[in-house]
Amino acid sequence: MRIDIITVLPQLLESPFQHSILKRAIEKGIVEVNLINLRDYSTHKQKSVDDYAFGGGAGMVMGIEPIANCINALKAERQYDEVIYTSPDGETLNQKMANHLSTFKNIIILCGHYKGVDERVRQHLITREISIGDYVLSGGELAAAVICDSIIRLIPGAISDETSALTDSFQDNLLAPPVYTRPAEYNGWKVPDILLSGHNKNIEEWRHEQSIERTQKRRPDLLK
Repeated sequence: MRIDIITVLPQLLESPFQHSILKRAIEKGIVEVNLINLRDYSTHKQKSVDDYAFGGGAGMVMGIEPIANCINALKAERQYDEVIYTSPDGETLNQKMANHLSTFKNIIILCGHYKGVDERVRQHLITREISIGDYVLSGGELAAAVICDSIIRLIPGAISDETSALTDSFQDNLLAPPVYTRPAEYNGWKVPDILLSGHNKNIEEWRHEQSIERTQKRRPDLLK
């Protein structure tokens, strides 16, 4: 899989891909992540990529020209399954969406910034808009990192135990059950006996019941 991230702050995105699962997936060649500086595609002498909004108002707007130049240059080299824009008013990222995106071969993620992008970018160059929640960030870089993490960890080989990703919260519209590790008793707090029984069928049934109970209490909307 190839992910090209278009950003005005590529340095901000370097760290997430230099550690843990994402780093190992890149080193294994499972995924290729490219941080593309949008300013490299600006025709302005100062390499600016934003301008004042027509009609006035506070805040600057990312211009269409450098974005179009960048996306068109990338598309000239390969086909893309999605061109994603990180936007607070996009569809909210969830596990089902991450599962779907993880099956793609090539995607572009455009990181929003300032007051947003020229609307013509959204109308003509973007195929999908994604939000990571009902709040506003200073820029789309952190949202892009979250999207990438949710996708890459699902690609076969990224996690050594692939069944781990399949039992995560939200995979079956349920929250994950509680988990425990050694010691079996600490400060008088004991691990449930069922988990120490060695009876796999009963353990799995208990975990499923716990998932349903936890979801009912914390996220009843998922059961609807």
